[in-house]
Amino acid sequence: MEVRIAEDWKELLREEFEKPYFASLVEFVRGEYAAHEVFPAGRNIFRAFDKCPVEQLKVVIIGQDPYHGDGQANGLCFSVDDGVPFPPSLQNIFKEVASDTGATIPSSGNLDRWAEQGVLLLNSVLTVRAHEAASHAGRGWEQFTDAVVRAIAQRREGVVYMLWGSYAQRKGSIADPSRNLILKSVHPSPLSSYRGFFGSRHFSQANAYLAGIGKEPIVW
Repeated sequence: MEVRIAEDWKELLREEFEKPYFASLVEFVRGEYAAHEVFPAGRNIFRAFDKCPVEQLKVVIIGQDPYHGDGQANGLCFSVDDGVPFPPSLQNIFKEVASDTGATIPSSGNLDRWAEQGVLLLNSVLTVRAHEAASHAGRGWEQFTDAVVRAIAQRREGVVYMLWGSYAQRKGSIADPSRNLILKSVHPSPLSSYRGFFGSRHFSQANAYLAGIGKEPIVW
């Protein structure tokens, strides 16, 4: 099946695109975009991959499904476009970055700048119906993104996995801690952030690890 995704990822995931479940998923997603308001815009469904080439991959951050509010989802987990107010989880991420690294909280929540440095900002489910959280869960996206994580784990090492919350931790459990850095904490949402996300220092730990294996640290 022809999928509009960056060529390096297309090659890595080629077998997945030919599986029956993926054809069913595509049919479902096309029907949803035709009949409902769905986020992100169709051109941005695979944007996380387009912005982070396979060979530049250094960090994997796993989210759940896209923001379902108007104008929020842009194809990268936790990210919003320039000018869009920060959702609560993103506010907390920036607070931890500032506390951990001394970086100034940015004026924009657009995380393209992270992706372009090698951070794969991967939602488990890549589409959602407007104002209906988890409305596209259980339709096949999870199987696809499991395959993405498995492909990375099998073919790349020296990767930092930031697994925030039990959902991300289950999804990232395939990664080998002897060949990568696995960082775990609660989710950065307001419901849990004070139970261990704040003070986790994942961003400085990631950079120390990357520097230690000869890779350029991320400018968070």
